[in-house]
Amino acid sequence: MRSGKKLFRFLRTKPVPVNTNEILALERTKLANERTLLSYIRSSLYLLVGGLALIQLKDYDHLKWLGYLSLVICVLFLTIGILRYTLLYRRLNKWNRILFVDTIPEKKEIPEKKSSVQTEKAVKEAKI
Repeated sequence: MRSGKKLFRFLRTKPVPVNTNEILALERTKLANERTLLSYIRSSLYLLVGGLALIQLKDYDHLKWLGYLSLVICVLFLTIGILRYTLLYRRLNKWNRILFVDTIPEKKEIPEKKSSVQTEKAVKEAKI
């Protein structure tokens, strides 16, 4: 009987946090954010290759402006993609900290025999 318990101990699970749905939604959003960044990079690379190809065409000199425009749009796509990724990444990290603080409550007890300065420090630490 004991060997069976040891054998299947990997099946035991820890208690699920109260806000599991929100945590999983944040993880899905993080993955979607990464996919979006990769699609911005892919699109900018396509524009880069297309722009370089249009610039190197010798028979169609009147299309060089389109190649240069493509290169400018390539740089814009890349910067917009990186900016959007970093903004959403920071926002998601803030929400992640909020959710994980709620899942693991840590209450600190304040002893009554401390001086008023020590008590104020303990109250500040408990609020953090």
